[in-house]
Amino acid sequence: MIVLDGILILILAACVVTDLKSRKIYNLVTFPGILLAFILHGLIDGIGGFGDAALGFAVGGGILLIPYLLGGMGAGDVKLLALVGAFKGMTFVLLTSVYMALIGGVIALVLLLLRKRVREMLKRILFSMLLLRYGVKISPAPDNDTVTSTYPYGVAIAGGSVLSLWLKGWGIV
Repeated sequence: MIVLDGILILILAACVVTDLKSRKIYNLVTFPGILLAFILHGLIDGIGGFGDAALGFAVGGGILLIPYLLGGMGAGDVKLLALVGAFKGMTFVLLTSVYMALIGGVIALVLLLLRKRVREMLKRILFSMLLLRYGVKISPAPDNDTVTSTYPYGVAIAGGSVLSLWLKGWGIV
């Protein structure tokens, strides 16, 4: 299983680099990785291993399918989490998705707080709350939309996967 973990980490690293650089997770990386996971599981554990890879793939892809269909996630992110499921199975991908969500939330919060317009919006909200105390009502919302940018969620998927691998190695999970 160490070989599978090593291959998975290499694939995740490649996807993080391309996601940070071009905001894309390429099919050229994910499709062969998924195929390799199925082949290796089939060779190692036979039809049962192939079935475990299929179940992990389906669960991993299913976790991000609704956010993708709602436009909040890229297809590459869905395929990457499905790949993690194909390599490590259903239980692992479920645990990874929890860590992925936590890491993704922290990344989103940090990026929001670093944006100048968001800081201005927070100041405006505090100012309007102060004025409201004295009976003056103003709208705290600015005229333009301040929360429209995206960020590379592949980083959160890779972070959740590596954290799951690390915790499993320590016997915590």
